[in-house]
Amino acid sequence: MELLHTAHVPAGPGPFPTILALHGWGASAHDLIGIAPMVQQGQALFLCPQGPLTLEVAPGQRAYGWFPLSEGGEIEPAAIVGARGVLEGFLEDALERYPIDPERLVVLGFSQGGVMAYDLALGRPERFAALVALSSWLPDVVSANLPASDARAELKTLLIHGSKDPMIAIDNAKEAKQKLEDMGVVPAWGEYEMGHEINQNALRDLLAWLADGPFEGAPIG
Repeated sequence: MELLHTAHVPAGPGPFPTILALHGWGASAHDLIGIAPMVQQGQALFLCPQGPLTLEVAPGQRAYGWFPLSEGGEIEPAAIVGARGVLEGFLEDALERYPIDPERLVVLGFSQGGVMAYDLALGRPERFAALVALSSWLPDVVSANLPASDARAELKTLLIHGSKDPMIAIDNAKEAKQKLEDMGVVPAWGEYEMGHEINQNALRDLLAWLADGPFEGAPIG
């Protein structure tokens, strides 16, 4: 598999409900894996690939991202296309290597990872059971010129954001919600008194939403 990644794989033959979890800018494949034991009591498969872009955050200390960000926040379309290709290749390899239930495959992203989650799910909604965007935004480079798809309106979607987020203001998430509604997606919305993070209340509601939505009926234990 092309991308270094962490994985939580339940015991047994599967197939298992699965989350493809995409970290944010300046994080790594280890950033979101701690959530895995809490999802479906650990009976969901969790894959956390590491972004291909390497950042030198301090001498001898590296972090990772999915695409470069300019000071003005502009995103080059070619950078999104490149990151998408790497992630699609990773997912194809993962479907062969891991006991993934393709009918219960959720893409989840935090911050910059949420942009990639939007890109993957809105571009090929028939592939995913659900989309989760945490503390993220939906840039025009992703939302514009999407191919027509009836499956997009059926995509279960959850947006979670902090009202005190100092890095990505909550207005960005509200704008994303409006864009989704304009394309026929009706997202669930979670707004929390938190910063650029996933606090305990947000995590509790995320876990409940997964259990009652895309993972409903999946065996636990």
